[in-house]
Amino acid sequence: MSPTTKQAIQLRAEVPSELGGQRLDQVAAQLFADHSRSRLSGWIKDGRLTVDGAVLRPRDTVHGGSVLDLDAEQEVQGEWVAQDIALNIVYEDDQLLVIDKPSGLVVHPAAGHADGTLLNALLHHVPGIDQVPRCGIVHRLDKDTTGLMVVAKTLEAHTDLVDQLQKRSVTRIYEAIVIGVITSGATVNAPIGRSSSQRQRMAVIEGGKPAVSHYRVLERFRSHTHTRVKLETGRTHQIRVHMSHVGFPLVGDPVYSGRFRIPPAASPTLVETLKHFPRQALHARFLELEHPVTKKRMKWESPLPDDLVWLLTLLRQDHESFV
Repeated sequence: MSPTTKQAIQLRAEVPSELGGQRLDQVAAQLFADHSRSRLSGWIKDGRLTVDGAVLRPRDTVHGGSVLDLDAEQEVQGEWVAQDIALNIVYEDDQLLVIDKPSGLVVHPAAGHADGTLLNALLHHVPGIDQVPRCGIVHRLDKDTTGLMVVAKTLEAHTDLVDQLQKRSVTRIYEAIVIGVITSGATVNAPIGRSSSQRQRMAVIEGGKPAVSHYRVLERFRSHTHTRVKLETGRTHQIRVHMSHVGFPLVGDPVYSGRFRIPPAASPTLVETLKHFPRQALHARFLELEHPVTKKRMKWESPLPDDLVWLLTLLRQDHESFV
């Protein structure tokens, strides 16, 4: 692994009269649009972004004609190695990369997964992406969740996509197979935070981060339901936690599934498949967003992977045999 390096950023801009009277962080976000507002606010607080040479607070008002100077450093993610790992690329241009992630691929290096991750693959596939925060990764999928992910290839695209995610204008729709028969769709609006008793788990807790999921029924079986879940927010393990919270945990979820359940008198094949399903039955099926440069609305769809297709086939056969 190579050491972390820093990229110097030195920018200057004069506040135009039409922006005069606004907050400093708001003005900076418009004048230095390649950087996120949260990043700029941090630099203001650290005294890295000054107004006419003076250090102000992010909420302070600035006037037309004032000069903003930014003298900061940004870490370049150079501590990870590039690896030639095959990616299933659904779409790519100079700004974006949309991939269909397989089960088993970790998104970002962490304890126990120092390499062999999506980030390592991106370093190889997109030269220079280490200049972009988190190598362009703006949202994540769990290791064993399959489906669509978007990656920013430039700083401009990263800032825009983060903004879209914060404004909840990115459409992310998943499909899942859950334990239990859901009678009708609903919305789960329940805050999520780290469990106080088991730190590796997330949970619905008072004071957690706001989390909203909308689910609806696609197909019911004797003891299971094929569902579609639309996210408004993107909390860690959100769908897994929310569906477990309302009593319909995902098939195969090693953390949140709770009690194992099979339909009475089910075939040995279905029993074995349910008992040994190797991952949470969750797939990021649809992705829709605004292109950061062209501003055109774009959408992609990923077909269900073979393991979910097989499980649905068995559940459908079981259901039909008892109708």
